[in-house]
Amino acid sequence: MDQGSDEYQRLTWDALTKSITRLVNKVNADNIKNIIPELFAENLIRGRGLFCRSCINSQAAFPSFTDVYAAVVAVLNTKFPEIGIVLLRRLILQFQIAYKHNDKPKLVATVKFIAHLANQNVVNELIALELLTLLLEKPTNDSVELAVGFVTECGSLLLEVSPHGLHGVFERFHGILHKGEEIDNRVLFLIEDLFELRIAKFEGYPAICPELDLVEKEDQWTHVLSLADKIDPQIAVDIFKPDPDFVENEIFYEELKKDILGEKEKEEEDDQELESESESDLIKDEPETNLMNLRRSIYLTIMSSVDFEETGQKLLKILKTAPGQEMELCTMLLECCSNETTYLRYYGLLGQRFCTINEVYRDTFKKCFVQQYSTIQQLETNKIRKLAMFFAHLLATNALTWHVLAYIRLTKEDTTSSSRIFIKFLFKDLSEQLGIRLLNERLSKDSFDKSIFPKDNPINTRFAINYFTSIGLDGITENLRDYYTNMQRLVIQQQNSHVESESAGSKKRRIN
Repeated sequence: MDQGSDEYQRLTWDALTKSITRLVNKVNADNIKNIIPELFAENLIRGRGLFCRSCINSQAAFPSFTDVYAAVVAVLNTKFPEIGIVLLRRLILQFQIAYKHNDKPKLVATVKFIAHLANQNVVNELIALELLTLLLEKPTNDSVELAVGFVTECGSLLLEVSPHGLHGVFERFHGILHKGEEIDNRVLFLIEDLFELRIAKFEGYPAICPELDLVEKEDQWTHVLSLADKIDPQIAVDIFKPDPDFVENEIFYEELKKDILGEKEKEEEDDQELESESESDLIKDEPETNLMNLRRSIYLTIMSSVDFEETGQKLLKILKTAPGQEMELCTMLLECCSNETTYLRYYGLLGQRFCTINEVYRDTFKKCFVQQYSTIQQLETNKIRKLAMFFAHLLATNALTWHVLAYIRLTKEDTTSSSRIFIKFLFKDLSEQLGIRLLNERLSKDSFDKSIFPKDNPINTRFAINYFTSIGLDGITENLRDYYTNMQRLVIQQQNSHVESESAGSKKRRIN
C-alpha cells in the first residue's frame, strides 16, 4: 500500500485509535510501567486528542483508577506537554458545563481527576484552591459534598504546598458546620470527618502512592490554568484528516520514540559491538520492540482482511515468524472484538478457526476466558456483552471445551454485578444459538454442581435458580429445581422424624 495515500492513513488512524484505547483501558497500578512504553511507541503527537478522550472516558467509567490515569498523564506530560494542556482544558470545560447543569456524576468524576492531576503536579495547586472557593461560595448539599471529596483526595498536597490556603478552606467549612446554612446532617457529618482527617494529617490519603510516583519533580511540566478560562477543547485533533507530510512525520516520531525509550542509545551500543564482533556471534535481543511490531502486524491484518478465512491464513503466516506468541494473538483478537461498536460474528468465526487448527489455541482461549472473567469488573457493559458473545460462539460450536464454565461459581458471594452481566449475555446467546433443549443436553454432559448449578447448600442453589429465572432462562434449571425440591422434602422429613423421635421419647418417660 502507498503510505502516503488517504486509505493507508485512514487504516493507521483506526489502528492508532484502537491501540490507544486498548492500552488506556488495560492500565492499572501493577502494569503501568509496562503500559507507558507501549503508549510512547504509538504516535502520541498525532493521537494526543485520542489519548485525552480515551483517558477521560475511562476515568469516568472507573473512578477508582483515577490515580493511575493521572500517573500515566504525568509521565506522558514530561515529553509531550501538549497532552497535559489538552486534557486539562477538556476537564475544565467539562467541569464548567457540568457545574452549570448541576450534573453531579460528571462533576464527581471531573473533580476527582483534577485533584489527582494536581497531586501529580500536572496542574498548579492554585486551581485546587479556586475550585474549592467556587464550590463553597454558595454552599449546597452537593457542592459541599464535592468539596469534601476534593479535599480528601488532595488535602495532603495542599497541606504541604499551600497550608495557608488550606486553612482558609477549613475556615469556610467551619462556618458551614456551625451556621448550618440549610445543609443536611449527613453532609455535616462528612465535614466533621474531614476535620478529623486533617488532624491526622490526611493519613491514608497520600498525594501520590509510592507505586505511582514515577516522575521527578524537576522533570514535570506544571500547567497554570483557571476554571474561568475560555476553553478551546481542540476537538479537531480527534478527527481523521489526511496529512500531506504523513511519511515524514511518521519517520520523525520514530526517531523521537527511539530517543524517549532509549532505543537510540541501544542502537549505538549495538553498532559498537558490531565493530568488535562478527555478525554471526552477535545476538540482538529486542523483545519489547519485536512484541510491539507483532501486535501492530496482527492488528492491521485483522482490520484489513476481507473475511475470517483470509485473516486466519495471514495470521498463521505471521505466527510462523514468531513462534510461542499464541497468547498474544488470542489477546489481540479479544481486544479488537471488544473495541468494536457492536459484536461482529467475524471474530467468533476467526477464534473458532484457530481452535480447530491447533489444540494450543484451544488451551490459550481457555486461559483467556479465565483471565477475562477474573478481571471483568474493569470493563464497561458493552465490552462485557461482546466478550460474552465471542465465548458463546466458541462454546456453541464446541471450539472451546465446556469445562471452562466450571470456573464460574454462581453464588451471591462469588459474583459481582459485572460477572453476572457476563454470565447473562453468555447464556442468553448460547440459548439463542442452540435452543433450550440442546443447551440443557450439553450442560448435562458435564457436572457443574460446584459452579453454575451449585448444590453445596440450599441458599446457593436457590440463588442460581432465581438468577436464571430473572434472565428468562428458567428452562435450564429444571434438574436443579428438582434437586432443590427433593432436598427441601428431605429436610422436612428429617425434621419430622426428629420431632417424632423426641415425642416418643417424652411419652416413654411419662409412662415410666
